[in-house]
Amino acid sequence: MFTGIVKGLFFIGDVIKHNGLTQYSVILPASMREGLQIGASVSIDGVCQSVVSVQGDHVWFDAIEETLNRTTLRELEVGLRVNVERSARLGDEIGGHLLSGHVFGKARISKVITQENQAQIFFEFSPKAIKYLFTKGYVAIDGASLTLVDVGTHEFSVHLIPETLRMTTLGFKKVGDWVNVELDAQTQVIVDTIERLLAKKTT
Repeated sequence: MFTGIVKGLFFIGDVIKHNGLTQYSVILPASMREGLQIGASVSIDGVCQSVVSVQGDHVWFDAIEETLNRTTLRELEVGLRVNVERSARLGDEIGGHLLSGHVFGKARISKVITQENQAQIFFEFSPKAIKYLFTKGYVAIDGASLTLVDVGTHEFSVHLIPETLRMTTLGFKKVGDWVNVELDAQTQVIVDTIERLLAKKTT
């Protein structure tokens, strides 16, 4: 599990692409590698990945075809920066909201409005998934826990404070870029349950 509080931006060190598999490393400082073991879960741009190897400051991960199809990890390149969060531990403060790192799908940035000390970013998203989003609800964008501002029929937006712009990839994203989206699991359950109950009443 993760909290959606990104611990920083870190560089991709290596990328090795095979048929249906991408192996890649993220260069992490000693503070982020402390106690990190093979098999540990790490959020990379919001995607839950298992550590397969630690070689010096390079931490290696495998992304299989399903992950590559559903997320932005297919576009990884050496030198690209990604959001990283270690999995939550018992006793950690939950500053964002609980996340699984299971990405629902991708959204495309359609508009960026930059103002003094803040920014508003608009995302185009699947109309079938918009039903799980609501104003003041939660959404995770590339692993960052954010509060929804506006929700339309095929678009939603979030406001970003300077700290979020500084600590995450959203600080340099531009129109046309794709991001990973994780929906709030509780909201999904509630919406799907209500839809099933309403469907039974009409049959």
